[in-house]
Amino acid sequence: MANENLTHGIKFKDKVGYALGDAAGLLTFSLIGAFQNKFYTDALGISPAKIVVLILVARIWDAINDPLWGAFIQSRKPNPKGQFRPWILAFSIPLAVSAALMFLKVPGLSQTKYLIYAYITYILYGMMYTAVNIPYGSLASVVTDDELERSSLSMWRSIGAGVGGLPGTIILPMIVYTVTGKYANGTNIKALDETKLFWCVLVLAVFSVLVYFLHYKMTKERIAPQKHQKDKDYSAITTIKELFRDRSFVTLSIASMLLIAFQFYYQSTYTYLFTDYYGKPGLYAFVTICTYGPMAIFIPIMNKLIRKFGKKELCAFGMAFAACVNIVLFALRGTAFAHNPTVFLAFTFFSGLGQTFLVLEVWALVMDVIDHYEAKTGKREEGMTYAVFSFTRKLGQTLAGVGLNALLAYIAYDGELSKQGIGLSDAVLSKLYDISTLVPAIMLALMAIILFVGYDLSKKKLETVRAELAESRAKEEAE
Repeated sequence: MANENLTHGIKFKDKVGYALGDAAGLLTFSLIGAFQNKFYTDALGISPAKIVVLILVARIWDAINDPLWGAFIQSRKPNPKGQFRPWILAFSIPLAVSAALMFLKVPGLSQTKYLIYAYITYILYGMMYTAVNIPYGSLASVVTDDELERSSLSMWRSIGAGVGGLPGTIILPMIVYTVTGKYANGTNIKALDETKLFWCVLVLAVFSVLVYFLHYKMTKERIAPQKHQKDKDYSAITTIKELFRDRSFVTLSIASMLLIAFQFYYQSTYTYLFTDYYGKPGLYAFVTICTYGPMAIFIPIMNKLIRKFGKKELCAFGMAFAACVNIVLFALRGTAFAHNPTVFLAFTFFSGLGQTFLVLEVWALVMDVIDHYEAKTGKREEGMTYAVFSFTRKLGQTLAGVGLNALLAYIAYDGELSKQGIGLSDAVLSKLYDISTLVPAIMLALMAIILFVGYDLSKKKLETVRAELAESRAKEEAE
């Protein structure tokens, strides 16, 4: 990486290459939301209460591991190939191996040993994902310093994530279930086939390594790291304290935490809903299409909307709209509409329309926060910012996992019944619909409130930040 490189003017190759990084990660990461909970409850026979403890223990370790890794990445001297890209490539294979192990059911183990195995493989995958995702998240801020180009990278990252999640959320639900019986109304009772699931995961894991390699070859780091970040007085603890005193960072982290919680929660809950409530797990594939399909509508005009209204304003309005859609969906409980999966998917599409703004722009908002932090403190902390931000998103994953399993225990869900060809009771199915609609509505409403009231980097304020940053960088270049 040379200092004379332009810090903007990215091309189509850069955008596709950047998108491939998240596509590679989501090839396996999307499986956690789509299948992991059901794999634990139905294939390994782990109770929801024990899964809650597993997730909490993993997050306690992440609280230690993520900032340490972020500080380590930030402190390393860049090699000629960049500060972040080499780490992504180096850990792509360990990440793939850990993903396959996480969905492997070793024959003949006791329930206690299955639980221990789940602890080891789940925590290992989380560590490997952190090793790749923190440098990947930091990469965008050194690819370009142009606001609209960064917005474009954020959109392409979201596209990459959507494409990477397609095999796990569209193709696998049609493959990995087998019919074990029928309800009285003729609806099929289907059970998860853990053997089919493992081989599918293995194929996706291998493919993810190839995609990471393409990402490495197609991206370029243009912005040189600040020299003063390598001083001996650099303190990760001080940086973390400063970040948590930054209103824009804290509020965006909370909103993003809720976003990932919402995504993991509805992905996991809808797996149960379409398998057990509707008896049509194959239709789960359309959830992804309905959620991410609206992106095709807004991507061509997103930068025009941003210039006119601002990122914060669009994201807040979109979440409020999505919350209203989900409230209506919950209100349909007990009606014939609630038992029609086509109606449910239609509402999912309109909810996706509202979610699109934050899903597409969340990473552009992170880059705005990094710029704001630099303008305020004179320090640019991509690695540590993304490490702490990544941890808050893992807290969202934790919130989803703990909340879902607590609610599954509350409604008395029994994952062993489907393997025996026995259906769930009407009372359990009714409660399953309730937790699949009301909880997402609440999370979407909270995100809207936080973005409207708490997050302070409005369109007008960002213009001031850009001007201050340009002035300070010009002074630094002149020295």
